[in-house]
Amino acid sequence: MPHTEEKRYALVSCHVERLLDDRCWEAFSSFQRRRPGGFVIAALVRPPDERAGEDRELWLERARAAAANGPFGHHTHFVGPQHARPDEPQAAHVERVREEALWLRAQGLDPAFFCGGGWYIDEDVAEAVAELGYADCTATAFRPTYLEPGALRLGLDRPAWLALPSGRRLLELPATHSLGMISRGVLGALPPYVHVYFHDTDLLDRSRKAALRAALELLSRRSETVDLSQMRASEDAAPTVPFARAAGGGVATGA
Repeated sequence: MPHTEEKRYALVSCHVERLLDDRCWEAFSSFQRRRPGGFVIAALVRPPDERAGEDRELWLERARAAAANGPFGHHTHFVGPQHARPDEPQAAHVERVREEALWLRAQGLDPAFFCGGGWYIDEDVAEAVAELGYADCTATAFRPTYLEPGALRLGLDRPAWLALPSGRRLLELPATHSLGMISRGVLGALPPYVHVYFHDTDLLDRSRKAALRAALELLSRRSETVDLSQMRASEDAAPTVPFARAAGGGVATGA
């Protein structure tokens, strides 16, 4: 899909981190089924952590339901259920991604997308994500405020192919707006590519849920609504950006 000032494309994804919380699951499941603004919401889901005693059977039942209602992705918390972002690169992070991916596929799930918890991805994780055949959604068009200065992150404001040291390429579909950002900015100037993300826990707050629903209804009037799978299928001609450039602390925008 060409990204021009005359045409705007918008899509929505949710970081589903509390699939086993009954209230959180019901709130997300209902919201995803209703498709506010006509958006097909992608579920980027954290796999169950067996070390924390999380129920795999219930998780699978709910994950399959989410996958039936929109694009499905893999969202890794590298340290544990309550600790998404690691402090530094480690081989264990790559192994965790691979092990989770193999387990998901062994259960008949076929995630097509990846997002690192706490917006974390390093070169080795990116190589594993590309090897697994995922498209990545870890880059952002903004710097998360909680990150320390110099913390590793990917900065992109539109889809691009990341050129990795191995020679592989990884399609990046960056998030551009949080729930708060789209709620404040939906009536203002918007870029030609808008990827709104939110967390399943946001839907437990009535005011945040209402704000998100209203923002998506307005966004759908100003954009062509697409989903992650449609965007992935259309991006063969996206520019190529070296991984190191996207990870350089700014926002990379072209080849």
